[in-house]
Amino acid sequence: MELTILGCHSATPKTNTHPTAQVLNIKNHLFLIDCGEGTQVQLRRCRIKFSRIKHIFISHLHGDHYFGLIGLISTFMLLGRDTDLHIYGPKGIKEVIMLQLKLGKAWFNYPIIFHELESKSSELIFEDDKVSVHTVPLKHRVYTNGFVFKEKLGERKINIEAVKNANIDLSYFQKIKQGADIKNEMGKMIKNKSITFDPEPPKSYAFCSDTQYFPECIPTIKNVTVLYHESTFLEEHKALCANTRHSTAKDAAKIAKEASVKQLILGHYSTRYSNIEAFKEEAKEVFDQVELAKDGKVFQI
Repeated sequence: MELTILGCHSATPKTNTHPTAQVLNIKNHLFLIDCGEGTQVQLRRCRIKFSRIKHIFISHLHGDHYFGLIGLISTFMLLGRDTDLHIYGPKGIKEVIMLQLKLGKAWFNYPIIFHELESKSSELIFEDDKVSVHTVPLKHRVYTNGFVFKEKLGERKINIEAVKNANIDLSYFQKIKQGADIKNEMGKMIKNKSITFDPEPPKSYAFCSDTQYFPECIPTIKNVTVLYHESTFLEEHKALCANTRHSTAKDAAKIAKEASVKQLILGHYSTRYSNIEAFKEEAKEVFDQVELAKDGKVFQI
């Protein structure tokens, strides 16, 4: 699993700070999470292939989280895209995108499937045989969701020496990886666990977009491998959280600690701060495993 931070700052874009967008590479899926202004430029800088993006998850309809979406959709058209594009976001996202296309007389030449969200409870919004995605309801000034991405348990790993010693034909390898007990060439039933190793533990990633301190989200993100949580303010500006419905670095650390996550990544910094190292320092007073998101940074999970 690999996470690429395209942008991790709040509100106003600057020459050296980009609003929220990130790409999660999980089990050969390339998921785009939020799409602030300049996302497609950052995708090019990070050498991420546009054609591999088939699912886009938008947390809420504030500009710094989705104003880059119409531009990306338009670029897909210019590049001759013909594969489906799935967009998951708050109710209203289809209306705003379709209106922009209509008024610009720009009709897309590939299927766009909108999955509009309005539930205030966590719900499953994507699933295949390798990955599941659930919403994480948050508390912001408008309807907002985070998302939790979970790998499913993979196939068992074959112990080659044990298989050879048990006289099992090579044609059974796929069944063995799927966990089946197998008869060997002499007709003896061989237990799967005696010829395989356990698969790697599944990894998980939770993205908590704009929100005030909201411990109600903890059951949904409990024990995830990595949590990205907004940390717009430092403690000196904590009073601003009440009106803006944002969090401090310490708030994010409290959520990480209470949810027993393995690692916390901070982001969505207010551009009023010139030194983001202070966010890490404040968060580590509460939770030890803290990393800072930076534009263009890649995390191996």
